[in-house]
Amino acid sequence: MQELVKLIQEAVIDISNALKFPDTSYSEEKNSSGDTQLKFDVLSDEIITHHLSKSKALKALISEEKEEILKFNENAQFIVAYDPLDGSSLMDVNFAIGSIFAIYKEEVSPKNLKAALYSIYGARLELVCCEGEEVKLYRLNEGGKFDFVKELKMAEKGKINATGGTQKFWDNKHANFIKGLFEEGYRLRYSGAMVSDIHQILLKGGGLFSYPATKDAPNGKLRALFEIFPLAFIIEKAGGATTNGQNASLLELEFHQIHATSPCFFGSEYEINKLLKAYNG
Repeated sequence: MQELVKLIQEAVIDISNALKFPDTSYSEEKNSSGDTQLKFDVLSDEIITHHLSKSKALKALISEEKEEILKFNENAQFIVAYDPLDGSSLMDVNFAIGSIFAIYKEEVSPKNLKAALYSIYGARLELVCCEGEEVKLYRLNEGGKFDFVKELKMAEKGKINATGGTQKFWDNKHANFIKGLFEEGYRLRYSGAMVSDIHQILLKGGGLFSYPATKDAPNGKLRALFEIFPLAFIIEKAGGATTNGQNASLLELEFHQIHATSPCFFGSEYEINKLLKAYNG
C-alpha cells in the first residue's frame, strides 16, 4: 500500500503543476453522473491512471470520470477509487479544489477501506493522509517533497456551517436544522468544492458539512465510493462523526453501483448529534 500512496503523491504533484497553466474549457463528453467534463477533469484522470497503473499491487481503478471499473492485476490486493478533480467547476474562479482517493483491500466496501487521502490545490499543495488511526497533514516543500505538518484532530463542537444543495429543494426539517445552527452563531463557509470545505472544517477543528437529500436529488448528489467513504474515514479517524441522517456512521452503508450517491453529513460530534435529533425526533 505504501507504493500506492507514493504514486498518489506523484500524481497530485503533476496535477498541481498542470494547474498553473490549465485549459479550463469543456470537452464534448459527459461523465457517469451526467456532468459535462472539463478537459482538465479528463487530464487529471489520465495523470492518476498513468501513475497508479505502475503498481503491481493495483487490482483495479474506479474513477468519477470512468463509466466502468478499470481492471489491472486480478491477483493484486488493492482497489483505488478516486475523484480526480473535485470542485473542477470552480476552476474558472480560481478557488481551491482537490483530488480524493480511497484505497480498498480486495473488495469495494467501507469495511475494507485501508487508507484515504485527499489533496488541496490552492496557494499551497497540501495532502491529507490517513492510513491507520492518525490523520496527517503534509505540505509540498520547495524541493518537491511532502513535509509532515501536523496531526489533524476534530473538536467536540465547531463554528463552521458548510451546507450544500439548492435551498428551495430542502425539506422543512433540514431547513429548520440549518436555521438553528445559524441562530447559535455558526458561520456560513461553503465554496462548492466538497474537498475544500471538509479541509477547512478539519483545519479549523470542527463544524458541519452537509449535503442532504433534496427534492431534485432524493438520494443526494455526492458519490459514495470515491467522495463520501474516504472523507468519512478521515473525519471519523480525526475524532469527528458522520451520518446519512439516519445511521450512526456513513461507513455503515453499502452500495453495489460504483457511482451510487447518498445524503451525507460530516462534522464534530455536537453537530452530528444535533442533526440526528432534528431528523429523527
